[in-house]
Amino acid sequence: MTATPAGIAAGHPATAQAGLSILAAGGSAADAAVAAVLASCAAETVLTGLAGGGFATYYDAEHRTVTCLDFFVAVPGLDGDVTPTPMTPVSITLGSVPIPYEIGASSVAVPGVTAGCGALHSRWGRLPWSSVVAPAVDLARHGTELPAAQAHTLRALAPAMLPADGAQAYAPRGRLLDGGEVLHHPGLDKAMAILRDEGPDAFYTGPLGHTMIDAVRAGGGALGPADLAEYRVLELPVGHAGFADAHVYGRGDDLNHTIDTLAALDGAVLGADRTRRAVLLADALRDHALQRLGDTTNISVVDPDGNACVVTTTLGLGSAVWLPGLGVHLNSMLGEGELIIGALPPGARMNSMMCPLVVTATEAGRAHTGAAAEVPTGTGSAGQPGAGLPDDTRVEVSTVLGPDQPTARESVAELGDVTAPVPVPGSGTGAGSAAESSPAPGPHGDLLLAVGAAGASRIRTALAHTLLGVLVDGLDPETAIARARFHVVAGTAHAEPGVPDDELAALADAGYQIHRWPDLDHYFGGASAVGRTGAGGDPRRGGIGIHL
Repeated sequence: MTATPAGIAAGHPATAQAGLSILAAGGSAADAAVAAVLASCAAETVLTGLAGGGFATYYDAEHRTVTCLDFFVAVPGLDGDVTPTPMTPVSITLGSVPIPYEIGASSVAVPGVTAGCGALHSRWGRLPWSSVVAPAVDLARHGTELPAAQAHTLRALAPAMLPADGAQAYAPRGRLLDGGEVLHHPGLDKAMAILRDEGPDAFYTGPLGHTMIDAVRAGGGALGPADLAEYRVLELPVGHAGFADAHVYGRGDDLNHTIDTLAALDGAVLGADRTRRAVLLADALRDHALQRLGDTTNISVVDPDGNACVVTTTLGLGSAVWLPGLGVHLNSMLGEGELIIGALPPGARMNSMMCPLVVTATEAGRAHTGAAAEVPTGTGSAGQPGAGLPDDTRVEVSTVLGPDQPTARESVAELGDVTAPVPVPGSGTGAGSAAESSPAPGPHGDLLLAVGAAGASRIRTALAHTLLGVLVDGLDPETAIARARFHVVAGTAHAEPGVPDDELAALADAGYQIHRWPDLDHYFGGASAVGRTGAGGDPRRGGIGIHL
């Protein structure tokens, strides 16, 4: 079977080039992904940043394991010494619809991006940390070109991006940057250099962490020393779905229920014509949630050894609180109301719609119905670890909870406390031994695709359209990503130009109202993928894919 060529896909050419340079230097997929994530925190600050959060899915080609890491944001307040002041409401226009958000110091959650980068590097990295961070330091020092697609997004986000230090970067001449102009954050190179020299702890118990606390407390927020000191990267149960004669792996508890959606679509879409498939997809994607703009970004990497690392990160809208003189914008995740499900105590993880995926091969036409491991996840069978694994692939999961680390999820572990994967039923392994999969349909676990997407509730939409294009229609990733999409909100199908008329007619016949958009748009999400037949970034967000 042909191996997936090494490459990277990302939301900005500079982000992709940073990761590619690390691959060329002999770095692993994790090294390149970390370099690209940090580069995106200089080049794609409209979408992400060092003080944001995210998720990663890693495929180990040698051991055929899939691991999901959670370095998303946590609820502050462990210190218990501050009552946060009210957040500041802002209105962001999405299309012609005003969407309410809240920003300010009280919207700042405990960040996880730098901790997540440190975890990926320490676990799967090869090159020195300083080498992996170096491209981001250089980008931060000199600035980089703002893609037209991100300049368009900046105009929508301006109410949150321009206050405080934001105007220095986004409107340095008294007006918003246009596409093609240089985006430069004064002082960000200093923050990147501290991260390079002192490691991720600089953001938690080091100088950058202290500065962050001072900035948030000055604005009335709750973030304190205990919040940063107690933050841990978590390892999540891995969800699985059979889809289009392949195995899809990712976190099983995202708010979009991506894995469950793909599992439900699997048998139906393979035998359907395009018009019937459009209706099936629309029914699966029907979403009544409030539609947010989705300021996230994604990076997909495959290295020459066949390892893959897919990372999705976000800053939220941005809190309008900056680390003074350091060019670091703090997240506004507590102002994203749809991400707060129930009462979350201080220290609890917030949830997200992000769901980076890896796709592996199996024997065509054989669906798997094997039992899942008995690990509580709060999801359906598609979200439980060990479900539907190829015979030589296993999923690494731990059920150990970190001490004094409250979380809204079950069956997660602090990375430092992981001692062994959970054995998959039927493997014959005991506690403390490496897990192996139960018998499954295919003789392979070879990587087909590393793919992720940005875009809040449109993440699942972008992933489903891309997977259909690559796995069902035989398109290369670049073509599949660029193809026109539709996204369903309640009874309305929002469609980009290029969705075939007969598909739209079928949707209308099925009862959907059709809302035609004039152009490919940021709204429809931003996918990036590396696969057997190419690498692709999303033109909706200025993305690019490059092979090594």
